Amino acid sequence: MMRRMGRPGLLGLAARTAVVAGTATAVSGGMQRHAQAKAQEQQQQQEYAAEQQQEQINAAAAAAVAAQQPAAPAAPAAPAAPAGGTDIIAELQKLAALKEQGILTDEEFSAAKAKLLS
Repeated sequence: MMRRMGRPGLLGLAARTAVVAGTATAVSGGMQRHAQAKAQEQQQQQEYAAEQQQEQINAAAAAAVAAQQPAAPAAPAAPAAPAGGTDIIAELQKLAALKEQGILTDEEFSAAKAKLLS
């Protein structure tokens, strides 16, 4: 039997179309997986940066509390808080205790702390 030269038959055309479609699907899937991985990595970096910032805020608050604590025993005759004011150190310690117990979230703790310190 002689092989025909020239344009492919119906079967050849269908096979070529299947190969092209399969390749396009594979490339598209690979691009989607790459984009998802990149987005997930970016989200993890943002979460890590937020955690680092929160740790710095907590450390600064703890340092402020520690700086204020030695001053309190030096003046035992002075009242703990003015009649109309609040004891900021005690409030910060209460907030920290609530956060450690899991009652306050990081966002709630940060908001309450900012409100106290302002």
